[in-house]
Amino acid sequence: MHSGLLSSQQVQCPYCWEMIEIVVDESAVEQDYIEDCSVCCRPIHFRIHLDEQGQMEIEALHEEEF
Repeated sequence: MHSGLLSSQQVQCPYCWEMIEIVVDESAVEQDYIEDCSVCCRPIHFRIHLDEQGQMEIEALHEEEF
């Protein structure tokens, strides 16, 4: 999915290791938020960074890494 400044990205849950889909706002260069896993419901700490070329780096961290 790519709609305007939103895109869907696949990430691996750091708890249950399932691949989940998140929606990322590409208009923000830096993002830092918590969202529950859609499979195991544990809180995932997301850190998202867009570099100068528009490449996205997503970190999905468990609560001990907050």
